[in-house]
Amino acid sequence: MIPDQPGPGTPSGADKFEDDHYPAYTMGRAAEMLGTTQGFLRSLGEAGLITPQRSAGGHRRYSRHQLRLAARVREMVDQGTAIDAACRIVTLEDQLHEAQQHNMGRRDAESSSAD
Repeated sequence: MIPDQPGPGTPSGADKFEDDHYPAYTMGRAAEMLGTTQGFLRSLGEAGLITPQRSAGGHRRYSRHQLRLAARVREMVDQGTAIDAACRIVTLEDQLHEAQQHNMGRRDAESSSAD
């Protein structure tokens, strides 16, 4: 198998830079960017907040989306919230946001069909 060879549903080289879910960052780089330890990132995986993809060599790889989640948890942990609680809060906040977006879309569809 040739690495980074585009296939069906595989982003091209340029698209990877814009894909928030592309696992572009190694664990070391991700920890450095967040100003935290690799153990912190592993604990987020253990808590079920993020599941990093694995490289062919088995190394964890993180996306920008996952790093944003980790940064939100880190802020809460820095303020004294337990890591499991912070992960749960971030998950619930995201679920609430999705539900609000869904409801807003339904309201918009209902109001446009009533016109």
